[in-house]
Amino acid sequence: MDIAIHSTFLPHDDPEASLAFYRDVLGFEVRNDVGYSGLRWITVGPAGKPGTSIVLHPPAVDPGITEDERRTITEMMAKGTYASILLATADLDKAFDQLQSGGAEIVQEPAEQPYGVRDCAVRDPAGNLIRLQELR
Repeated sequence: MDIAIHSTFLPHDDPEASLAFYRDVLGFEVRNDVGYSGLRWITVGPAGKPGTSIVLHPPAVDPGITEDERRTITEMMAKGTYASILLATADLDKAFDQLQSGGAEIVQEPAEQPYGVRDCAVRDPAGNLIRLQELR
């Protein structure tokens, strides 16, 4: 089989803050920005890589989610424990400096991990954990 990851979804609770983070701090291009019933779905992705995207979506709007589940999702987002993504870069130090100067919430500065990678971690405006790994 020839299967690729095309899109992944991350929740946002402030579309403008998320857009500014992914576009202006990470340098992703905006591929789609769709509003419906006062909500926004924003698709972003790395420039020059049209086959990989992140869809920033309003949390807990899927049909079938109960009020208890919606409350749990909101609480987990507030704590930064709901969603995460792993990104990669050839120059971790440069990327980290860009994230730090862009005001990203720093979770972990660049470090060599005992499992063989060098990475750092930040949170986006919605609290999603972003681990950024150095390509070797």
